[in-house]
Amino acid sequence: MSVLTIRDVPEDQIRVLKTRAAQAGKSLQTYMHELIAAETAKPTMKEMAARLEREATAKYTTDDVLAAIDEGRLGG
Repeated sequence: MSVLTIRDVPEDQIRVLKTRAAQAGKSLQTYMHELIAAETAKPTMKEMAARLEREATAKYTTDDVLAAIDEGRLGG
């Protein structure tokens, strides 16, 4: 795992983060890990647009669609 250092963070922002971490019953490190994980799990608008473009140009058959519906019904 890598180490991340962020310099020049204003004290008031650090205070807010420490307070939020404490209110969540977490260390600042754990709280920041979770913030970073949540942020990186969301696609950017550019990533989403690229995905939509790929999907819009994909060729799906009726059988593909029906199989996907069946998978969803079966939890699959």
